[in-house]
Amino acid sequence: MTNLAHNLAHTAEAHPDRPALRLDDQVLDYRTLDEHSARVASWLTAEGVTPGDRVAIMLPNIPQFAVVYYGALRAGAVVVPMNPLLKADEVGYSAGDCGARTIVTWGAAAAEASLAAERLGITCTDVTTAEFANALASVELPTTITERADDDAAVILYTSGTTGRPKGAVLTHGNLQSNTETVSGLLGITGTDTVFGGLPFFHVFGQTCGLNAAVLTGACVTLLPRFDAAAALRILLRDQVTVMEGVPTMFVALLAAAEVAGGAGTDTVRISATGGSAMPVDVLHRFEAAFGCPVVEGYGLSETAPVVTLGAVDGVRKPGSIGTPIDGVEVRLIDEEGKDSPEGGIGEIAVRGPNIMSGYWNRPDAEAASFTDGWFRTGDLARRDVDGHYFIVDRKKDMIIRGGYNVYPREIEELLYTHPAVAEAAVIGVPHELHGEEITAFITLRPGVTATPEDLRAYVKARVAPYKYPRIVRLADTLPKGPTGKILKRALSERS
Repeated sequence: MTNLAHNLAHTAEAHPDRPALRLDDQVLDYRTLDEHSARVASWLTAEGVTPGDRVAIMLPNIPQFAVVYYGALRAGAVVVPMNPLLKADEVGYSAGDCGARTIVTWGAAAAEASLAAERLGITCTDVTTAEFANALASVELPTTITERADDDAAVILYTSGTTGRPKGAVLTHGNLQSNTETVSGLLGITGTDTVFGGLPFFHVFGQTCGLNAAVLTGACVTLLPRFDAAAALRILLRDQVTVMEGVPTMFVALLAAAEVAGGAGTDTVRISATGGSAMPVDVLHRFEAAFGCPVVEGYGLSETAPVVTLGAVDGVRKPGSIGTPIDGVEVRLIDEEGKDSPEGGIGEIAVRGPNIMSGYWNRPDAEAASFTDGWFRTGDLARRDVDGHYFIVDRKKDMIIRGGYNVYPREIEELLYTHPAVAEAAVIGVPHELHGEEITAFITLRPGVTATPEDLRAYVKARVAPYKYPRIVRLADTLPKGPTGKILKRALSERS
């Protein structure tokens, strides 16, 4: 039996006065974090949440995220993290799909979260209010942690493919514990480290490699609720950050900020880790030179908790490679039939190990399509060199990664089709220096109806999270199609 919340309790007992979370001048030590999360567990239980119930958390990287996250786990609940930028319809879909019992949010997201909760007939609580603080202060402090099995659900992460609505990847306590232990060991994170907390905790990268790894080892996480390069640079210097974790666009922005500032200004960072999308080799070399630390690139997905491969910290590192499989995780390159690809050839990455999700929430169809003989098919194409290092070649899926956030074309296309002027729509990602990819929509209009690119951009912007709407909208007379009438996105990429 296990529960991820035991990591916090153990660290709080061993190092009660050690700082756990820092947000500018606000510091929570491990004793306080453990006590506050225990009160959240008691509060949730009083609200009727029972083991196995889903609790949606719609918070940025503020101390309350960790408090509620571990509090919900301590109560035996399943955490459903959500981007606080989501709109009510998006929140309502995920919360409704998993049957969330309640939504926990904060001031800036409260209006959208409350609207979604009202439609679903569930409760919604703003954790930044005095009422919530009073509620926590009034509950009895529990002395136990609800035990869960290794294969019990701990977190549900909603992720989409290029077809269908978002689906919930169910990560178990065993999945997350295994990946957290392995990754923190590979990165050498200890209680003397300060980890940069700019990766959102509602995303699995920041959650496992940042929050959970720090809590397991007793390190401190210094928080940045919304990434800003100049602010991040100040935090690295002010808090003497030793472990930098981020998506490639963060490294690009930090380099630009360092140039403006006349240099990085800090030499405390001992290791940097990146993932989420391909790190340009030139950026990697420039960052290592400017900040005086190695950059290791990894690979993973929400469904893999997330880390599958990681570049060597002390051994041979190959710029442009996502490294080798981490301990306990097996990787194969397979063809369409699920057979091993020829040596040296390109194949789809398939993964097996203790980090693989238990499945998709109530989606046996999607689950069956994602596994072949027990191997999870990632949809990403790669090659492997003679030393066993993997290199991503392309995505099998059409997913766009903008600034580290996943954007799924079909979601935006379906929304565009609801506009009265749109006849056809196709959304792709085009290379962008800062964001990695920029969202571009190609649209044909219905006969006799007019609309400008600005009209269409505003229409989408009002209905989705800010990172999702297409900054580039191009009107066309026709869209290229194949023999079956399918829009050829590859041809659209050539137009861009």
